Amino acid sequence: MSGDLELTWDAAGLIPAVVQETDTGEILMVAWMDRAALGKTLETGLGHFWSRSRQALWLKGETSGHLQHVDGVYADCDRDTLLLQVHQEGVACHTGARSCFFTRLSGPAPAQGGAARPGPMLLEVIERVIQSRKVERPAGSYVAGLLDRGEAHVCRKIGEEATEVVTAALGGEGDERVVSEIADLWFHCMVLLAGRGIPLRRVFAELHRRHGRRQPEAAGPRSGE
Repeated sequence: MSGDLELTWDAAGLIPAVVQETDTGEILMVAWMDRAALGKTLETGLGHFWSRSRQALWLKGETSGHLQHVDGVYADCDRDTLLLQVHQEGVACHTGARSCFFTRLSGPAPAQGGAARPGPMLLEVIERVIQSRKVERPAGSYVAGLLDRGEAHVCRKIGEEATEVVTAALGGEGDERVVSEIADLWFHCMVLLAGRGIPLRRVFAELHRRHGRRQPEAAGPRSGE
């Protein structure tokens, strides 16, 4: 394993590992790794750790389905702490919270319910909830019910929502109604993505790719115009 001998392990042969969501920078959890856990993580691309309570190697999400897909593993300057950047399926905390760090000791209070402020990051929060419902299938969940009825049903819902967007826009129902219907359309499209196992970041990447193909507009009028 490359660089293994250069790391600083404690007396028990362990090293702390901070786990961070790649796209948002959110700190999800802190766990311990031994050499075997680090080796399995590098080998499989899935987060493996050492349980000090059970004295055993464990795969994050092995029973819950909340796997951590590892993008990169980094050592700090002293080589005594690791940083894992991951894409987290579902939630990271055993309590059901997205992150283990939800107990506030100081600083500003989080938004009500731990929700993100309106903006692009809210889509990622919604995606996490949808992924959690896909894995856990809780009774009474609208998302779980959609997924249980199959992809064809989800696609029909998308068609219905798209029609309602057009109807609201062309039928003079007002901007608020248009916004509401577009929100419904986006949500059901995200359910379709989750059902197919397609992360939202792939859509972002495609939009970025298309945007990058566009030629920049001229900085100003040409001479003589």
